[in-house]
Amino acid sequence: MVVADCHTHTSFSDGVGTFEENARAADAAGCAALVCTDHLTLPASMDPAGEVQVVEGKLPAHRAAFEAARVAHPELEMVYGFEADWYPGCEDDVRQWSSGAQVLLGSVHWLGEKDDGAWIDDTSDLHVWHELGPDEVWRRYVAAWCAACESPLAFDTMAHPDLPERMRPLGLAATIDLAPLWDEMAACAHDTGRRVELSTAGLRKGVGDYYPSCGLLGRFLAAGVPITVGSDAHVPSDVCDGIREAYARAWEVGYRSVEIPHADGSWECMPL
Repeated sequence: MVVADCHTHTSFSDGVGTFEENARAADAAGCAALVCTDHLTLPASMDPAGEVQVVEGKLPAHRAAFEAARVAHPELEMVYGFEADWYPGCEDDVRQWSSGAQVLLGSVHWLGEKDDGAWIDDTSDLHVWHELGPDEVWRRYVAAWCAACESPLAFDTMAHPDLPERMRPLGLAATIDLAPLWDEMAACAHDTGRRVELSTAGLRKGVGDYYPSCGLLGRFLAAGVPITVGSDAHVPSDVCDGIREAYARAWEVGYRSVEIPHADGSWECMPL
């Protein structure tokens, strides 16, 4: 079975490795396709120093470094992409700065307006969780996630769809029944024609489960929403981490295929 990691980062955004180091790690893991998805278009209030995203001025160097690694590893299919963080008003910047990308991941890390909001997964700053409470954070996150799905941006996949679970190990779990919110997400992904990502990152971050959890993944399945699989690796050693096991999880839930992008912009439906 083809191993494809559809979500990885380098030091151009908030990762620590280079394209070359990630490619070598992918080769060592038996990976056939590596999708490179550094962060793009975070608001200045979210990343004032441009430390966790590819800022506009570094886009040429970013593409050049990707191409150098791609040429050096002809046996590995490397796919150029970005993870574009959605927030109100981001559309023009995403369209302009992601030009030439073959894959565009959509994600929500930020609640609120461009210049007035807060991270939801920054473990060093939990004020929004304490001010709103986990239940309201979840409600607002789902509203923002659905707005991202409904945006005109060409998101190929919606990444880590239940990201607020990141805070569960810190005692910030929702107390409400999340099923109605999950149903809303599944219906929205179906109605807008989005794929969703099955991510192995939650297992490395103490969540104790994949993103999404079985309950939400099952709802995506019931709604007919296709999935991709990614590690969300931020260090080379995490490239392809748990991908084969994630295929097994998808099978257990009821999925019989996953979708894999190619460097020419096409997508393949791979049977499990």
